[in-house]
Amino acid sequence: MAKGYAKSKISDEASYQTKLEVTQRYLEPHMEVLEFGCGTGSTAIVQAPFVKCLVGIDISDKMLEIARTKTEVAGLNNLSFERSNLEDYQTADGTWDVIMGHSILHLLEDKDATIARVFQLLKPGGVFVSSTICIGEMNIAFRVLAPVLSFVRLIPVLKAFNKSELETSITDAGFEIDHNWQPKKGAAVFIVAKKPV
Repeated sequence: MAKGYAKSKISDEASYQTKLEVTQRYLEPHMEVLEFGCGTGSTAIVQAPFVKCLVGIDISDKMLEIARTKTEVAGLNNLSFERSNLEDYQTADGTWDVIMGHSILHLLEDKDATIARVFQLLKPGGVFVSSTICIGEMNIAFRVLAPVLSFVRLIPVLKAFNKSELETSITDAGFEIDHNWQPKKGAAVFIVAKKPV
């Protein structure tokens, strides 16, 4: 899937650009940033020039291979990629200024455990930036069809939850939501949440 994913166009370019710009308001040159589920590195490559260093992690070697090639072409030396999931990633608690997780929480077995891990790894005052498809709010046809498509491996397994359940997961982990935006019904929910100081 990696090559096809790398070639696919962003379905809503204007919303994607808005998310990038909002994220940049939280970035500073001294910051160390982690992105989990980074895929082919597109977002990491855009954001790396605004921070001290950015590390992207993903479980797919093929995705990371593409990300590394794109990083070389972009000439970035503060961006690196490692194969890992967030749960197993070897890093100390309170290490990161910002952690990003885009289009990933709905693919995970336990989003609450992942959000709790993000909270643990962030410094006090750190920021969690996420963009998440809330399958629980999509039309009934998709919710019925998705498990079938997952079973025959045409799409990954998707976890169904709605926007308010996502917000609750984030605040229950200890975060304060600072920015919350959904461009239209059914679109991904973009949330910037802060860990209290």
